[in-house]
Amino acid sequence: MTTTHTLDVPGARLYYEVRGSGPLLLVMGAPMDAGAFAPLADALASDHTVVTHDPRGISGSTLDDPEQDSTPELRADDVAALLDALGAETADVFGSSDGAVTGLALVARHPGRVGTLIAHEPPVTELLPDAAEQRAATEDIILTFHREGQPAAWRKFMANAGFDQPSDQGSGEGEADGIGRAEAAAPPVFAPSPRDIANGVRFFAHELRATTAHIPDIAALKAAPTRTVVGIGAASGALVTYRTSMALAERLAVRPVEFPGDHGGFLGQPVEFAEVVRRVLKG
Repeated sequence: MTTTHTLDVPGARLYYEVRGSGPLLLVMGAPMDAGAFAPLADALASDHTVVTHDPRGISGSTLDDPEQDSTPELRADDVAALLDALGAETADVFGSSDGAVTGLALVARHPGRVGTLIAHEPPVTELLPDAAEQRAATEDIILTFHREGQPAAWRKFMANAGFDQPSDQGSGEGEADGIGRAEAAAPPVFAPSPRDIANGVRFFAHELRATTAHIPDIAALKAAPTRTVVGIGAASGALVTYRTSMALAERLAVRPVEFPGDHGGFLGQPVEFAEVVRRVLKG
């Protein structure tokens, strides 16, 4: 059974879901919402209490100021508030993509609140040798969004991320479903819902720059009692997030753990993905 809840936090109201029983595990992304993680959460709920949520400004989590940027630090504070609301001093955390960056900020800002953090393919491009080029690419993507709209911005985002692009771009109609395609590399193109479009606006206008600009506090991550695990998709070798994950693992002096699929492997293979999560959490 899944129960739904809301929580007031500074500047926002968060929507979150709780399912299953057992040790507490938070599963999160950004800008992907709770619904995107439902298959993985269901697969883990047999032996964990799994909490998923919509990040601030995404889907059911509303903002007092719609123009507020979504930073890893703000999102990390929101997750700490979720732990407080759940009455949990600590929990394990699985974060994917921008949600992995949230998890890294959470460990650094709130030491002792996370037992094990699985940071799956965080786009921490500032750790790369070509950080300046990646920064310029991000600015170009955001500028493209403002000038040409979401379809053009998603095409540039996906190409820069390393995903194969269809040879026939057509009119670009339907490409604003990029929340799913960008994070999961899902091949089908489908007509986006109004919520998909609104989430895409939040991503390009208010999340992408701040998240990719985040520089993990390596000293704080090493000093924290948290065990930080870096996850990399088995099929992610061509992606920028493979390089960022390897760079983070090297700085933390940890061996990355391979997960099924690519950047969005938890969507295509949730049961197999959940088994790797379990194995990691068991140590």
